[in-house]
Amino acid sequence: NPSLIRHPLIMNTGSKMQEVTTMHLLERLPRETGRDYALRTIKENIISLDLAPGSLVSENELSAEMGLSRTPVRESLIELAKVKIVEIIPQKGSVVSRINYDLVEESRFMRNLLECAVVELVCDLASPMDIERLNSNIRLQGFYLDGYYTNELMTLDNQFHGMLFDIAKKGRVFQLIQNIAIHFDRVRGMALSSVKDLKVVQDHQELVEFIRQKDAKGARELMETHLNRYKIDASAIRETYPQYFK
Repeated sequence: NPSLIRHPLIMNTGSKMQEVTTMHLLERLPRETGRDYALRTIKENIISLDLAPGSLVSENELSAEMGLSRTPVRESLIELAKVKIVEIIPQKGSVVSRINYDLVEESRFMRNLLECAVVELVCDLASPMDIERLNSNIRLQGFYLDGYYTNELMTLDNQFHGMLFDIAKKGRVFQLIQNIAIHFDRVRGMALSSVKDLKVVQDHQELVEFIRQKDAKGARELMETHLNRYKIDASAIRETYPQYFK
């Protein structure tokens, strides 16, 4: 589980030091490169809204907080700028992009196409051990759902979907889509925080049962329903979080 060590990030603005935001540091994985660690940490904080839309982030301060040189942090910000989740402002720093619903929908559309195809493959390829791994993940999801631990539930949710790609032997595809998926994941996190009658864990349970029965049609239909549950009324979100939108 992530190590929730929270630190204020400070932006140097000439004669004043301004607190911009507070982020949490993740535990660095064995053999994880500095660039991968920086990218994973920054993305996690953007999805969790600890680096909220519109937040200023300093390359120097990010480097200091994560114990890295500036190069891997700069490379991570450039990577995120390519998918428009970060805007790099010369001489000033970087800004976490405000939510663009067109990019959210594009991200959801991509995941819907890929994951519906992947779950059909999983119905053919999943072993009893694979099914048990999926069920173990779901049991943890239920625990965190009952306790209403949003960040932990998001982590397990992502792991569940990553497992499906691995079982389908498409793990590299899952890694490739992570940057563009961040637009969808950020809004998905809002859903996990705000929707009381959440059907995410129930969907996962039913999905595994379709997989166990090798019912590819049922699994595909449920996956499409599952991903569409995160379609949130843009006007309602704007009303709750007006400062997060362009």
